[in-house]
Amino acid sequence: MIITHPVLGPRDAQEFTYLGDASLIHRPDPEADDATGAFHEYLYQRENIAGEHRELWFHEQGDRSWLVVTRNTLTHEVLDVEFANDVARREGRSQ
Repeated sequence: MIITHPVLGPRDAQEFTYLGDASLIHRPDPEADDATGAFHEYLYQRENIAGEHRELWFHEQGDRSWLVVTRNTLTHEVLDVEFANDVARREGRSQ
């Protein structure tokens, strides 16, 4: 599988480490009244999506950037690649 890095261009997926669902960049507020329940949901309740899915990937053997890769989990087609920082800022949430 080829992941087209936003700066470095096409890279083999073996350079990256898969880290799971991209929603993980939106951590619950540890100071919230419902923090225990929110962290339980955050850590353990995940969907197993068949089809288009946003995932976190870390460019471990490259520039060490965090990326959000939108990929079809059935075909492995990579549809979009963005820096995780850009996604977090655009969605108005902290990392």
